Amino acid sequence: MSDTTLIWKDKIESEDELRSMMGESSELVKRKVISNLDEHCQDFISRSPFLVISTSDEFGNNDVSPRGDQPGFALILDDKHLVIPERPGNKRMDTLRNILSNPKAGLLFLIPGLGETLRVNGKASLVKDDVLLERMAVNGKKPQIGIGIEVEECFIHCAKAMKRSGLWEPETWSQKEILPNAAKILLAHSKLPNKTEKELNEALQINYSTKLY
Repeated sequence: MSDTTLIWKDKIESEDELRSMMGESSELVKRKVISNLDEHCQDFISRSPFLVISTSDEFGNNDVSPRGDQPGFALILDDKHLVIPERPGNKRMDTLRNILSNPKAGLLFLIPGLGETLRVNGKASLVKDDVLLERMAVNGKKPQIGIGIEVEECFIHCAKAMKRSGLWEPETWSQKEILPNAAKILLAHSKLPNKTEKELNEALQINYSTKLY
């Protein structure tokens, strides 16, 4: 493990020092946080096909994981509760295992083409109510479990990061031919014997085409 004292030679050590450099939030920013999903938040979530969820375990080890489906896939139950379907994955279950030991979770909802995002923070639970899960079924396949969120705070986040990154601007996208190759990365990291990049790529494509639900 590297000695970070040799890398970060000049660090900020307190919030007072941080505030002295960065300044205070505006009144608008301070007042924009609400504790429930009002009609505006519910409308945003109903149009979102993608979110990222942040969790951590009891020791504070962090994880961020993507979730995506058709717009409105996160099921809103009322102004304090929503459920995210847990579709088939790689069975690492980092998010799910974290929730069992530490229920705090943060969500970031995105809508393609919209720079602003919606942030939702709250308490997470793993739910297995069949009636609830049936409401999130796709092609006759319901999720085995869902991630229930009890909302504690939510607020709109400005579009500066999206504008700086050009995320929704196709003219800024790289050509597919030069994008990172997932199969190549998997092979390098896993060091599986008797596996080739071609075999891993074929396995990925089969997974994507037959195991989404």
